Amino acid sequence: MTDDNAPIAPLVIAVDGGGSKTDAVALELDGTVVAEARGTTSSPHLIGMRGSADLVSALIGRLLEQTGPLPIAAANLYLSGLDLPTEIDDFRASIAGTPWAAATVDNDLFALLRAGTDEPDAVAVVCGTGINCVGVRADGAVVRYPSLGTISGDWGGGWHLGERALWHAARAVDGRGPATELARAGPAAFGLDSVQAVIEALHFGRLPNRDLALLAPTVFASARAGDAIAAALIDEQAEEIATFAVTTLRRLDLLDRPVPVVLGGGVIGGRDERLLGTIERLLAERAPAARMELVTAAPILGAALLALESAGADPAALDAARRTLEERPAAVVQ
Repeated sequence: MTDDNAPIAPLVIAVDGGGSKTDAVALELDGTVVAEARGTTSSPHLIGMRGSADLVSALIGRLLEQTGPLPIAAANLYLSGLDLPTEIDDFRASIAGTPWAAATVDNDLFALLRAGTDEPDAVAVVCGTGINCVGVRADGAVVRYPSLGTISGDWGGGWHLGERALWHAARAVDGRGPATELARAGPAAFGLDSVQAVIEALHFGRLPNRDLALLAPTVFASARAGDAIAAALIDEQAEEIATFAVTTLRRLDLLDRPVPVVLGGGVIGGRDERLLGTIERLLAERAPAARMELVTAAPILGAALLALESAGADPAALDAARRTLEERPAAVVQ
């Protein structure tokens, strides 16, 4: 017999949205995962703020369809593309009137950071479709970046690697630059027969500009095959990741402390030996007390842990959620 007067157990909602996909989970306060949903990118830079809010709301709706209409104890939403305070405010306005209107909303880097560590002094760098970094200190200080692409000083991630690969391929074909395997492998990645065909497809909109990120695996494969141009791009990417981390440690006055530098995202997830080896060497030279931590679980783990903490869940609940969600693999660019 059930007790109809028994209190209804509330849910905790967590969402992590990156440049290629968005994950959402519902958990009970004991850390049990009771519903999951996945969608495409929720980055407002790619689909607009209204589109981002609608996609996240639709995913949460799918969670509640699985669980039934239960009360929400906490909702934590972490999305790529929420880089500026005004963007966070705009997203909040876009979910006004929903049962999760009071959610914690921030950049997806905070989910990655929590997936990698619970230490109060830490830095996280994501290198996926794009690149970004955040650093936190025990006294509450935070360092973050606009992460708006080249206009805010950024370079890196799958899109920039693909753009630079096509740039080199075009110059190799017309004689302005050295020969590179990218001139052959780049078009093949799109099922086209020439660099010119790729250029025209992008120019006329037959290929969306965001698909340049699809060239990133070709860059890594070409570098492993010995292509000097591709290898130089991998080294440049490693330099950018290390520069982000070291600069953030310096700004937080943490260069001389044993701080974790959490690395994640699809480009990092490919575990390329040249990329990771160069990052590790540069960190050893410039921030020798820091230690590199690679996130192997999907960042939804970090979002879930943060949501449970927001709801006051105990350590046993965090452990239960971790045991379930750390099995979800992070995105990988091979």
